[in-house]
Amino acid sequence: MPEQSLRLAMVVLTSAVAGSMNAIAGGGTLLTFPALVGLGIAPIVANATSTVALCPGSFGSIMGYRAELAGARKWAMGFAVPSLLGGGVGAWLLLHTPPSRFARLVPWLVFAATALFMVQRPLMTALRRYSGAPAPIGSNTSSSATPGAGDAVRTQRAPTPAILVFQFVISIYGGYFGAGVGILMLAALGLMGLTNIHRMNGLKNWGGLCMNVVAAALFGFSSLVNWPVALAMAGGALTGGYVGSRVAQRVPQKYVRYAIVVIGLGGGVWLMV
Repeated sequence: MPEQSLRLAMVVLTSAVAGSMNAIAGGGTLLTFPALVGLGIAPIVANATSTVALCPGSFGSIMGYRAELAGARKWAMGFAVPSLLGGGVGAWLLLHTPPSRFARLVPWLVFAATALFMVQRPLMTALRRYSGAPAPIGSNTSSSATPGAGDAVRTQRAPTPAILVFQFVISIYGGYFGAGVGILMLAALGLMGLTNIHRMNGLKNWGGLCMNVVAAALFGFSSLVNWPVALAMAGGALTGGYVGSRVAQRVPQKYVRYAIVVIGLGGGVWLMV
């Protein structure tokens, strides 16, 4: 019994760290999923329990990024519908598909998302040079430019249908398993022209909250959730999500980007092993 209690305490601590990771870049599932399996919980139950447990962490991170979301209200509202629908579809697929079939693809998806995030800035620069389009306000074309200054203008307009379709596809994956889904959203937002990592994180956390709420609700009604463990983890995730979002906004953007790459590569290696 003492050993089991110690393991549960470690899982709660892990959920706090995972909440912070999700606030900064995503990848919290890469910590909570194996921790729950280590408690002796079946993998499919561990997956559902992890989704429910980390959901409060999304609320905490949203509170930390609320100022960034206030400046991107149209994008946030536009993200809600595809995130809710996609999260529901992904959760339904998990309930009707053996997880082992999809698990073989997960490390490659995480690697691909991380690689996309690493190359999105030079790729956008090359595309603008090829098309002759001027660099957006806030691009690193001069030392006096403020990173992400052009995002305020860009996010005043509603997101394009292409962005919403991409978010829907990403949300299906997020509702199914979700490891690396935050990196996928950050990569997509970067390729769509956003450059302020903090505003991107705010939108990413909002999209993640929408997809996770629907997935958690479906999992809750499916009897797959270990509720005592999920509720114990929820407090840690809520605290970690808020602390992580506040800390991330006080760290230079380049270091936050480095953390995203490290989390993505490390998560891909873990899933492959």
